[in-house]
Order: sequence, then structure tokens, then C-alpha cells
Amino acid sequence: MILPDLRTRDTAVRESMDDPHCDPAMLDRTYAQFGVVNALVAGWKRSYRQHLRPLLSRGRVNTLLDIGSGGGDVARSIAGWARRDGLALDVTAADPDERAHAWALGRQPSPGLEFRQAFSSDLVAEGRTFDLVISNHLLHHLDDEQFRSVLDDSEKLARLRAVHSDIHRSRAAYVVFSNGTRPVFRRSFIRADGLVSIRRSHTARELRAAAPPGWRVQRQAPWRNLLIHDAADAVGV
Repeated sequence: MILPDLRTRDTAVRESMDDPHCDPAMLDRTYAQFGVVNALVAGWKRSYRQHLRPLLSRGRVNTLLDIGSGGGDVARSIAGWARRDGLALDVTAADPDERAHAWALGRQPSPGLEFRQAFSSDLVAEGRTFDLVISNHLLHHLDDEQFRSVLDDSEKLARLRAVHSDIHRSRAAYVVFSNGTRPVFRRSFIRADGLVSIRRSHTARELRAAAPPGWRVQRQAPWRNLLIHDAADAVGV
């Protein structure tokens, strides 16, 4: 395998599914396969247990926003884990892409889960707030201005905590993902776009340098970066 230069972010490459004219059948299969991929590599069960569940209260209905939710598999998983833990959690899954929104709405409804076709800035303009704000594999898609805007929106939207989870760029992540997905995820954008995502992603050091004051980066082995912001209301929770 010939590896690309992974010493710096390659922001010139683009994922196929971000092309509004990409093959719709390939895109549908990609959304359908996200649940499996994220369950294997995204680590949200651990993030839920360590960073989200401790802030959820049994005495009221809690709220969570997933920004850039795609097909909605992470939002569905978190809603389900909270139900199994006996916690009342209303989840809003927001994505501005009409294709992702339509695909998510076409799945079987899940209790406490609402899908919105919206940017995070739309929700800020509506005056919405949520106990928790998350995103999965969003940050590497953004240019510098969009990155700052999403974090600024997150600070306004999150009453307790925001957790943005993304890939830690490394040779190991690239090699393992390339080899592991080659025989499995065919006729979708999963493998090719996943490798592009790794090339576009930050290292922990780069993410710390890009993040504004008040945000912290936590490594989650083997190849995750969590960018976390705790709101003032989280003190003492």
C-alpha cells in the first residue's frame, strides 16, 4: 500500500458523498452502512458513558442535539442507550443536507427522536438550547470559518456540555481502515470517503491549536479526538 502524506491535513481532497450530484444509490447504501461503521470505530458507547450520561438527570426530561447527524444512526443509538438506562432524553438530529434528512426520516421512527433539516446557526436563531450538543465526524468537513462558527454555535446551544468527536489522523488509522473495509463495504462511499476523512482530519495537537479558549481536547484510543466544552451550568452537576 502506498500511503499518502499524512504529516499535515489535506484539506484539498473532498468526499464523494459531499458532492450534490453523487450517485444516489451509492449514497443510500452509504447511509445504510454508517450504523455498522460508527458502531465499530466511532466509540460513542464509551463517550456516552463517560461524557454524556453523567450529566443526565433522572428527575426531568433531558435534551441533546446532534449537529450534522447524517443518517441519524448515532442519534438513534444515544436515544436507545438513555432509554435502557431509564433516562428521559429528547434527541434532536439536525443536518442541512436534504438527502440525509430524507433518508433519516425514511427509517422507522424512534421514541424521543426528532429530525430537523437545519444548520446549527438556524437553531441558535430560533433561541433553542439543549443540555448536550454533540457531533460525529463533522469537524474535518469544515473550513476554518465554518469550524469557528460551529463551535460558537455549540457554546450558545449547550447548557451543560458539547462533545465533538472526530478522527485522529495517523498512519495506523489509515492502514487499519483501508484494510478492514476493503472486503466488506462495497458499492458505497464508505471506504473511499473514510480514507479521505482521515486525510482531512486533525491530530490532537492541531485540534488544540485550532480550538478557541474554553475547549479541551481529549484523546480516545485508538484513533479518536474529542473536542469538549463545559458550560458554566455544568458546574456542580
